[in-house]
Amino acid sequence: MAGAVAAAGSVEQFQKLLQRPDRSLVVVHFWAPWAPQCAQMNEVMAALAREHSQVTFVQLEAEAVPEVSEKYGISSVPTFLFFKAVYDPRRSILGFSRQMVEILQKHGVAFSSFDIFSDEEVRQGLKAFSNWPTYPQLYVAGELIGGLDIVKELEASGELDTICPKGQKLEDRLKSLINKAPVMLFMKGNKEMAKCGFSKQIIEIMNNTGVDYETFDILEDEEVRQGLKSFSNWPTYPQLYVRGELVGGLDIVKELKETGELLPVLKGEN
Repeated sequence: MAGAVAAAGSVEQFQKLLQRPDRSLVVVHFWAPWAPQCAQMNEVMAALAREHSQVTFVQLEAEAVPEVSEKYGISSVPTFLFFKAVYDPRRSILGFSRQMVEILQKHGVAFSSFDIFSDEEVRQGLKAFSNWPTYPQLYVAGELIGGLDIVKELEASGELDTICPKGQKLEDRLKSLINKAPVMLFMKGNKEMAKCGFSKQIIEIMNNTGVDYETFDILEDEEVRQGLKSFSNWPTYPQLYVRGELVGGLDIVKELKETGELLPVLKGEN
């Protein structure tokens, strides 16, 4: 409620009040009911809250929420702490970058990316080099196109498809991946670290056959993950392919193992 002093009766309530996105300043009064000066300060807080609606004023009974009091070293009451909200450019840039990637993927654009948080020199230098102060920045053939707003405008006008190079058609890409090796396993994770129980089981079976195979982590590529389901008419993962043909998932592989047919299938003898 605007103009009111909020009460934090738990660690959870305290954290929520600190994280309010609409307030840039949070003033916390650590108080105790047995201290008469605290009652006076509560009145002052109430008056300030009515005058400064953009600030969050919080009362926290120091002995009732000891976890918070100990964390901030509160040894006497009344004590006031001021928490200033900090603008997080990384979170903002990540949000804009995610939107940019979604647009480019939707239009089938072939692109690579560079994480500007991995290199501070590049992050700062590119702003001056391109005379563009924010991120993300999209370049085509070495020329700056612009940021998210520009890309949205180009998408709305239909110009984005003419400016950006198209990637390989999904169907062609899937065929290429399936035929990348004689035995291809599309799974969650890779040979070294499976990221689901089904993928882990099929890896154990494959490793015991002694047959060479390659893997593709479908968690790393949403386009492949969704597209392969339709392409192969097989809705789940893992998916095993031999010489470009779908063998099946974990249940099929288990059945082939039990019947002794798995090794001949993997070797292309069946």
